[in-house]
Amino acid sequence: MTPEQVKQYIEAGLDCTFLNVEGDGHHFYATVVSAAFEGKRLIDRHRMVKEVIATRLASNEIHALSIVKAATPDEWAKQQA
Repeated sequence: MTPEQVKQYIEAGLDCTFLNVEGDGHHFYATVVSAAFEGKRLIDRHRMVKEVIATRLASNEIHALSIVKAATPDEWAKQQA
């Protein structure tokens, strides 16, 4: 499993304006920016991402995914300024 594959799985289930995935083949780290996060608490944002890859986590195809950042486009723009 590559970071690019994990990125494709997330993109297939969640409309992202920015997505970066890094990892070593077993443990992955994602920064996810999506308008779908508007009005959602941080824990709910993380759940949304994990739900997209739930079957791959359950099958251990993806061993672990840490959400480094789950932001809305506005939050992301403010952090990048």
